[in-house]
Amino acid sequence: MSLATGTSKKVRLPPEVNRIIYVRNLPYKITAEELYDIFGKYGVIRQIRKGNAPDTKGTAFVVYDDIYEAKNAVDHLSGFHVAGRYLVVLYYNPKKMQARVDQQKKKEELEQLKKKFGVE
Repeated sequence: MSLATGTSKKVRLPPEVNRIIYVRNLPYKITAEELYDIFGKYGVIRQIRKGNAPDTKGTAFVVYDDIYEAKNAVDHLSGFHVAGRYLVVLYYNPKKMQARVDQQKKKEELEQLKKKFGVE
């Protein structure tokens, strides 16, 4: 029974494994169809969200139907070469993403206070 074929569902997975994966270092001109071709080989994809904003360009979230399919994709696609770039494929970590949002909020609040009190 191998994990690659999805026949072994009794394997205990590490706690960071989940069915949402975060992909960085994507070519900016990659299309949604190309993403589905690359990631669809490892299982049924529920959704792909590609970054459009300047600070999220080159990133995507890929949501699989099954956690084992997501693990298989991370195992096989981390370091995969696409259009001259090597993909960085990680499990989505909501705590890390929330910390990033909180940091941005604090930065904005600090800028507002600087303007309010005329500090540079």
